[in-house]
Amino acid sequence: MSILELTAVELGKKIKDKEITVVEATKAALEQIKAVESDVHGYVSYDEESALKRAEEVQKGINDGTYTGPLAGVPMAIKDNICTKGYTTTCSSKILENFVPTYSAQAVENLIKEGVVFLGKTNMDEFAMGSTTETSAYGVTKNPWDLEKVPGGSSGGSAAAVAANECFMALGSDTGGSIRQPASYCGVTGIKPTYGTVSRYGLIAYGSSLDQIGPLAKDVTDCATLLEAIASHDEKDSTSVRLESYDFTSALKDDVKGMKIGIPKDYFGEGLDEEVKEAVLAAAKTLEEKGAIVEEFDLGLVEYAIPAYYVIAAAEASSNLSRFDGVKYGYRAKDYEGLHNMYKKTRSEGFGAEVKRRIMLGSFVLSSGYYDAYYLKALRTKALIKKEFDKAFEKYDVILGPVAPTTAPKLGDSLSDPIKMYLGDIYTISVNLAGLPGISLPCGKDKNGMPIGLQLIGDCFNEKKIIQAAYTFEQTRAYEAPAIAKGGAK
Repeated sequence: MSILELTAVELGKKIKDKEITVVEATKAALEQIKAVESDVHGYVSYDEESALKRAEEVQKGINDGTYTGPLAGVPMAIKDNICTKGYTTTCSSKILENFVPTYSAQAVENLIKEGVVFLGKTNMDEFAMGSTTETSAYGVTKNPWDLEKVPGGSSGGSAAAVAANECFMALGSDTGGSIRQPASYCGVTGIKPTYGTVSRYGLIAYGSSLDQIGPLAKDVTDCATLLEAIASHDEKDSTSVRLESYDFTSALKDDVKGMKIGIPKDYFGEGLDEEVKEAVLAAAKTLEEKGAIVEEFDLGLVEYAIPAYYVIAAAEASSNLSRFDGVKYGYRAKDYEGLHNMYKKTRSEGFGAEVKRRIMLGSFVLSSGYYDAYYLKALRTKALIKKEFDKAFEKYDVILGPVAPTTAPKLGDSLSDPIKMYLGDIYTISVNLAGLPGISLPCGKDKNGMPIGLQLIGDCFNEKKIIQAAYTFEQTRAYEAPAIAKGGAK
């Protein structure tokens, strides 16, 4: 078995047991990046020199007992909207092309203490606005399973890099499904934690009431271990919650006996691809055979989640992105007359089409006369959706459903029809509106060999239940990597 085929936790163990050095693992990942990056384009930037320097430092730290955690020495990637001190962070946008943060995100700081090695920053939809990683200012990321398909978004670079063995694990962020949907399209595992579990300090904001940083990796064990490393209470983030325990790995048990799993009928109606439906229901059957109690139920308000989300997220985006004005940092237009014209030109040239569309939508729903009709109504809908989930979790431990209505679409298809792209998030968005944890893991493939993802949703701060159910299901199947992951370039 080559180094690249190992999971992050397996590699961490081999490094600890002195079977593999940190430098060897880092070199293996860098070689793979060089081999496949021209095809996949999972990264916006990577730095060979600083990665190898860090690998040597970490090795010393492991040898002298500074780093003892399960992920010490493991090379990983960070999504390009998560600040990394001294290393360019662009949100895949022209407007931040030269932005080098003076501090790191709290999640990154936690990982530095764990002794991980950072390889580089992964590509994403510009400012996390998109579901395909085609809106990046630095080129399109492709799906490692089929280079003519999208990897999903907005954390498409992170998911593609994990699937193509360009790193052992990665951080993504999830505002409306941006970790779970690319995990589903690329055949890897991703967790969106409960809102407040992982500090948002240093995550460049898109929708502040919805954003959450989370892990992407090959399997549930890696994701649970990485979540344990990044989760912490942080006074710098007013929405950060102090939990009694950050122990997620104790839930890695092959046991769902007596666990109540609800399947929303509303998730299996019109628009869901037949092959996706079959694979997800087969996964539910597997969990039932393992002792879970599985039943269907009605989860109301599903159809209202998308309009509510796009009003709230766009409103927050228009407010959050007003700071990019060409004055303090980032891109500034070259030719302008006066301050107002400089703002206008900088923002027109610096932002891409999808970002502009959402800023305009957000500015519209916040404007006087429309605030009550749209924004306030959306907030009320959000509260009602949370109520529906609360009702469901009185009865069920876990809710099971698809991640996306189809497998990965072809490159270019979604951009030509933005509404269709927005509707692709129908099963993931409600989880963000209600602040719940969700996990996506592979549960089969369609006739073209493209991965299908299974989504498990838990109640607030009940990550352990979804990790346990996901781990139990995972024990029934082996991880499969795309051909490009094994043999370098196609």
